[in-house]
Amino acid sequence: MPVRPISLTATHLTFTWPDGTPVVADLDLALGPGRHGLIGRNGSGKSTLLRLLAGELSPSSGHVQAAGELAYLPQDPAVDPTRSVAELLGVEATLKAIAAIEAGSVDPAHFDAVGDDWDIAGRIEATLGRVGLDHLGLDRSVGTLSGGELVLLSLTALLLRRPSVLLLDEPTNNLDRRTRGRLYDVVDGFTGALVVISHDRELLERVDDIGELREGELRWFGGGYSDYEAAIEIEQEAASRAVAAAASDVRRQQRELADQQIKQARHDRHGRQHNRNLPPIVANEYKRRAEVTAGRLRGLHEDRLTEARSTLDDAEGRVRNDREISVDLPATRVPPRRWVLVAEGLRAEHGDAELHLDLRGPERIALTGPNGIGKTSLLRVLVGVDEPAEGTCGVFVPVRYLPQDLRLLDPGMSVVDNVRRFAPEADQTTIRSQLARFLFRGRAADHPAATLSGGERWRATLACLLLADPAPQLLILDEPTNSLDLTSAHHLVEALDSYEGALLVVSHDERFLDDLALDRRVDLQ
Repeated sequence: MPVRPISLTATHLTFTWPDGTPVVADLDLALGPGRHGLIGRNGSGKSTLLRLLAGELSPSSGHVQAAGELAYLPQDPAVDPTRSVAELLGVEATLKAIAAIEAGSVDPAHFDAVGDDWDIAGRIEATLGRVGLDHLGLDRSVGTLSGGELVLLSLTALLLRRPSVLLLDEPTNNLDRRTRGRLYDVVDGFTGALVVISHDRELLERVDDIGELREGELRWFGGGYSDYEAAIEIEQEAASRAVAAAASDVRRQQRELADQQIKQARHDRHGRQHNRNLPPIVANEYKRRAEVTAGRLRGLHEDRLTEARSTLDDAEGRVRNDREISVDLPATRVPPRRWVLVAEGLRAEHGDAELHLDLRGPERIALTGPNGIGKTSLLRVLVGVDEPAEGTCGVFVPVRYLPQDLRLLDPGMSVVDNVRRFAPEADQTTIRSQLARFLFRGRAADHPAATLSGGERWRATLACLLLADPAPQLLILDEPTNSLDLTSAHHLVEALDSYEGALLVVSHDERFLDDLALDRRVDLQ
């Protein structure tokens, strides 16, 4: 087989935050052309690693090298809303220079500005068309674009640079189904080395291999996400068997040590009785020999027990601690056919969507529609954050709303105290018992919210919502899986499986919507 060229390398890459928190240590990386997925739990350092590869951060030691042009798209591109589409694409000066030359200019500065980009107008049109943004005028302000359009436009700016290495951090966040398809086409058609962080399982099925960042180490698995899951399942089955065998050996060594100690105690008693009738010098020699033998046997059994415990620790270290959420929420139950929410001709101040919706009983409904149509604005009206522009709406049960920004927790308060803000009458023992089911066991419930990882913050937020008093019988969620790692998204589905009330959710994550077992979808056009 031909040797594939290396497009991106990292050698002995080490990075530690100023507070001493390590991210990666002595990491080596060598990637050739192809599509490479990067996954890991929230807080594992995926985005930090991508920033190191992109040169946005300087490593504590080691170095990164890319063959050719490298382009990097962060999760939330920071863009001045007053800039034009042409400015964001980085083509304004080139287009002006071409226009001046076509008008007769012979100024060398204009020719220098164009360089080899005489075909820039055609490439702009073709690249915008690939991502479904060919309707945008180059003089349009980017402040008028939706979040999804801004991501795609920022990606277009990178593609116009013809990079040989492309780094993408959660590129499908905020993209509706149609625009996700456009991005998938870009990923499929990219001929250089592409590294993408994503929780989008459909996107991860399209990669050639997957790197998992876990506890500072990066391991690679061939194939897409299904192949990764299959490999992990096999690995975990073997690890569980190893734990069972090691635990059995520890118990056996403990029994043998106990048996040896009992036998030695009996032997000592007999020896003392026997030695009473012997001359002191002979009795002392027998005693010395017995102590040496006993010590050797005791040391042998203790060494075996220590080795068995070490083997058990190693085996347990290979078992992933991705536990399951299981919580009982009877107070969220809604009787069948009970009116929960009614909206008639509802319009928000922002967006073109008009909502007609009757929600009864424990229905689970997804509110779908293209980017920019106003789904988030409608949710804000439904929960009373904003006033409607037109129409009427009514909510007839206790409701809780989770916006996209997740600003629900007080960062200075512990997990327990945050939940008590939403259930002030609940006693602490009950709260701690319930939090244990959200995987906050023991002292973990006392950690300040500011110190939580992304996944932990999500679980704490869910606990605040679902354990609130009064218990929510309508839960409204706006893009809840944005930026969630795959384990946290799985935990979200588990928690919602325990929820017995009505659910209204806005999401572009098709796999997540499938997992929710929806009753119906309401499509806004």
